[in-house]
Amino acid sequence: MKAMVLAAGLGTRLRPLTDERPKALVEVAGRTLLEITLARLRPFGISEVIVNVHHFADRVLEYLKAHDDFGMRIEVSREETLLDTGGGLKKAAWFFLEDSHHDEPFILHNVDVLSTIDLVRMVRFHTENQALATVAVQNRETSRYLLFDDQHQLCGRRTGRDPKTEIVRPAQQTQALAFSGIHVISPRLLTMMTEEGVFSIIDCYLRLGAQGEKILAFRADEYYWRDLGKPENVKQATEDVAQRALLLP
Repeated sequence: MKAMVLAAGLGTRLRPLTDERPKALVEVAGRTLLEITLARLRPFGISEVIVNVHHFADRVLEYLKAHDDFGMRIEVSREETLLDTGGGLKKAAWFFLEDSHHDEPFILHNVDVLSTIDLVRMVRFHTENQALATVAVQNRETSRYLLFDDQHQLCGRRTGRDPKTEIVRPAQQTQALAFSGIHVISPRLLTMMTEEGVFSIIDCYLRLGAQGEKILAFRADEYYWRDLGKPENVKQATEDVAQRALLLP
């Protein structure tokens, strides 16, 4: 099984931690976010990974080389211009379509999230429901919500402070859930991404959901999860490790 780690962002919210290094090399409990993410993926049978880079890109390449790619096959997708999540995945599509096993789903994982979400369960849920894409979500406060119907299918989105909602599929009732930065994706999505240049993968999901494709929610409320987009969140995650509220892989 393969995965992509999204690590190209500027890490603006993480400043000053990212003034002289990419966010992938910010540390929690003495370990980089990239190392932690790769260590999370490996026990789930993932040995081939592509990482997108932009901000201090050479630092990431040097880091991977110095650690012998952590015993994995790691490819790097360099973005001269930041392409956002959808554009970044589209640029790296070749990695998932290069061999005869390209019908197998893959993981898309933000480098700046920590979680204990069971990826085996998530992949099984995705496969059993024959989804095009499955996103890990939780019932928590956020600035942006995804909306799902009672069949767990994506039907819209709204921002936390704006009552205006965008509905792409009619539903009698919707539930607003927070996206957790982890996806399971069927490779056939890659040939359906008609968007060009810089775009969010959520925009792609909403377009395809409107066309009847299965974009499903995997409820991950029971698992530890933390966004590491701000210095205070990195500090809290380090404390969580020290207090054994989180065990790093």
